[in-house]
Amino acid sequence: MSNSEEKAKIFKALSIKSRVEIIEMLKERPRCVNAISRELEITPAAASQHLRILRDVGIVTALKKGYFVHYSLNESVYEEWCSVVKEFFK
Repeated sequence: MSNSEEKAKIFKALSIKSRVEIIEMLKERPRCVNAISRELEITPAAASQHLRILRDVGIVTALKKGYFVHYSLNESVYEEWCSVVKEFFK
């Protein structure tokens, strides 16, 4: 993937306010869909769709614990994204 494609992928994933808020929440601690939807005041279905997109680009990981799936920030991808964005705005 070219550098331009990588930047476009990042900005596309972050183009929705709810996704940015989810990433901010997951920086604090892992959460399940219901906790995310309650905090953002959106439906669990909407939260799940945003999480699917964030998982697809690798910024969020999922871990099933019993009946629940806990989502957390992929720290290595987050650091990589920070570097790419920082370089973009130089």
